[in-house]
Parts: sequence; C-alpha cells; structure tokens
Amino acid sequence: MQLITTDQLKKETYFLYIHTPFCGTCHLARKILEQIESTLNKELFFELNASLRPQFMNDMKVESVPCLLIKRDGEIKEKIYTFHSTSNILYYVMKHIPNLATYNMN
Repeated sequence: MQLITTDQLKKETYFLYIHTPFCGTCHLARKILEQIESTLNKELFFELNASLRPQFMNDMKVESVPCLLIKRDGEIKEKIYTFHSTSNILYYVMKHIPNLATYNMN
C-alpha cells in the first residue's frame, strides 16, 4: 500500500483506504487490505490519512474511518465503511476490477 499523491487522486480508477493513525478499527482494516495484496501479490490500494486531508474528506463526503473509497471510470462508485472480512473486501475488488490479473494501480 502506498500513500496517494495529489496527481494520483485525479486518476480515473483506484481503491483508496482512508484511515487515521490512532483508530484501532483502521488497523484491523489495514490488515485485511494487506492480506489481499499479499495473497494476490499485487499492489491494489492507495492510502490516505484523513487527518491530513480534511478538505478531501469534506469534498468526497467521507462519513467515517476506516473507509475504502472505490473510484472507477472517474466516478465514486462505493464507500465501504465496514470491513467484515477479507473475502468481503475481495468481493468488492473483483466487482469493480474484474480483469484483476492485468490491473496495475500505477
């Protein structure tokens, strides 16, 4: 997982993990995302510290953390606030990136 840059926020498609450093639930959500990346041997997620980007949080209407914001084809498709399990999050990844084998987040 890598920190997202201002230029990358302009991309058409990405998975953005939004968190704060002192959020215990965020640490658990991170483990789920890291497990997915490790299992697939592919970087899929960018990350953003919500505390450092309040304007972004307001503009995107992010209600709480952790949040997995899914942007595809230039539109925000989903905001996932509940990280039930690894398989649950993998379902969303596969739903939005069906050609996962060729997906490159950069």
